[in-house]
Amino acid sequence: MGKKLDEITPELQTFIEQQKLFFVGTAASEGRVNISPKGLDSFRIINKNKVIWLNLTGSGNETAAHLLKNNRMTIMFCAFEGKPLILRLYGQAKMYHERDIEYSNYIDKFPKNTGSRQIIEISVDLVQTSCGYAVPFMDFKEDRLQLYSWAEKQGKERIKNYWKEKNTKSIDGFDTNIL
Repeated sequence: MGKKLDEITPELQTFIEQQKLFFVGTAASEGRVNISPKGLDSFRIINKNKVIWLNLTGSGNETAAHLLKNNRMTIMFCAFEGKPLILRLYGQAKMYHERDIEYSNYIDKFPKNTGSRQIIEISVDLVQTSCGYAVPFMDFKEDRLQLYSWAEKQGKERIKNYWKEKNTKSIDGFDTNIL
C-alpha cells in the first residue's frame, strides 16, 4: 500500500504533472491549520527534492502568514481518475515575492498572471504515497479561468490595493509580509 521515499521518483513526477488540483497544508505553532486547494497551471518540479508553486491572489493569505511563523509545508495530490493514489510531499518552504531575486528566477516557469502573489519553493524531505482507495472518481471538465480574468481586469495597482485590504493579515491576525 503506502510507501515512504526520500525523493520524487520519475513515476511520481509523471503522476504530479497529470494532476489538475493539489492541496497545500500549513500551520503556525498556534492558531488555525490551513488547507488550500490549488489549481490552474501553478506547480513545477525543479528536481527530485525541490518543487515550486505559484501562489495567486486570493481572498486570504494564510500560507504566507504561516510560513513566516513556521516553514513546514505539506502538498497533497489525489488521483481522481485512473489508478488510485494519494501522494504527499513534506518539506520546508521558502516564500518569494516580486521584490526577491528568486521570484525573478522562477516566474517565467509559469504562464503570465497579473494576480501572481508569491512563489513558494519547497525542499522536499519526505515523499509518501497511500492507497487512495476511498477517493472518488471525478471527471475533470475544465479549469475555471475567472481568477485570470479578474486579475487582468484589476491591473497590478488595484491588485496591490486589494492585497493591502485583504492579504496583509491572516485570519488569526498574523502578518503576511505581502507588501
